Amino acid sequence: MSWPILTLSIVLVVASVLLGLTVLLHKGRGGGMSDLFGGGMSTSMGGTSVAERNLDRITIFIGVIWLLCILGLLMLYKLGA
Repeated sequence: MSWPILTLSIVLVVASVLLGLTVLLHKGRGGGMSDLFGGGMSTSMGGTSVAERNLDRITIFIGVIWLLCILGLLMLYKLGA
């Protein structure tokens, strides 16, 4: 296994764990099956907080890193590096 593949694989594993953690940190917004049948009467009182917006940005950033790692590994395996 070459060092670029090993490096991207390690970054991919770290990004996967971080992406899972940031997604789990988000506040629930409803819209699930209980809302479909009238069970979840959630109201939103105003906009999102600064912390929630920052968490959104961090999640998107980690998601982009995750996607680039996947594409990079695809190219490296395709080229046979």
